[in-house]
Amino acid sequence: MADLKEFAEQLVNLTVKEVNELADILKEEYGIEPAAAAVAVAGGGAAGGGEEVEEQSEFDVILKAPGGSKLAVVKLVKELTGLGLKDAKALVDGAPAPVKEGVAKDEAEALKAQLEEAGAEVELK
Repeated sequence: MADLKEFAEQLVNLTVKEVNELADILKEEYGIEPAAAAVAVAGGGAAGGGEEVEEQSEFDVILKAPGGSKLAVVKLVKELTGLGLKDAKALVDGAPAPVKEGVAKDEAEALKAQLEEAGAEVELK
């Protein structure tokens, strides 16, 4: 069993180039087309490699411009942020300005959709 674990670890740590070479060898010498296996090994190799790119998990919702329906955007910003009417209007008037900072991707996309529906121009950072 130890040999199989060692072999599995070697497979997981293959680079993309090595996975492609392995796929070529399996296809040419053994007639096996390892498309699904190559994707799984390549995905595992990326997770174990030092070149991993971390996906952004927190976003800032930036109001770029209030658009044509400024009053609707002010009301929505007031509702979404819990600010008073005067503060929400100041935020909208001061665009580009952050509406919410450090929110999860799903929440940021939902806020963006709501603001765009009200006519605002919104950006996620």
